[in-house]
Amino acid sequence: MPFIDHLFKKIDEHISVWWKILLLTLTKKSSEEITNFLVARGYKAYYLHSEIATMDRREIIKKLRTGQIDILVWINLLREGIDLPEVSLVAILDADKEWFLRSTTSLIQIIGRAARNPKWEVILYADMLTESMVKSLRETHRRRSIQDTFNKKHNISPSIATSNVKNIETVKSDAD
Repeated sequence: MPFIDHLFKKIDEHISVWWKILLLTLTKKSSEEITNFLVARGYKAYYLHSEIATMDRREIIKKLRTGQIDILVWINLLREGIDLPEVSLVAILDADKEWFLRSTTSLIQIIGRAARNPKWEVILYADMLTESMVKSLRETHRRRSIQDTFNKKHNISPSIATSNVKNIETVKSDAD
């Protein structure tokens, strides 16, 4: 099955149960082009990159969290430092382009974004398997094994973290 058919199948699976998707790409231009392609196919998608103002980014993320958007096409997820428990699928395009955004550490951190949802799934789309991919998958498996052992020992059933989506206008500052 070609990767695009596989990606659409996975997107449809996750959207059908009301989960959200992060699709990671490498460039601003590709994020915009992929978003346009998804929208043309009928998906509720939007892109997020450094040329979008901070306040606009917050609104876009809020739209994802509240269901107005199902797919967020992103470049550098790591620098934002946000928690999105609504996201069940993280699809990493060009996972084999070995550099900063696809290093072992970066891939582990990206995979960890999806692991906040008990129904999580991460897909690394690539033409070849890289050392960074192998190391990140091994480390993810090692961490998951430790967490599963702990959960069984303490009778813990993982559940999704609840998200408190607030309007930016209603958030009070210390000055208030």
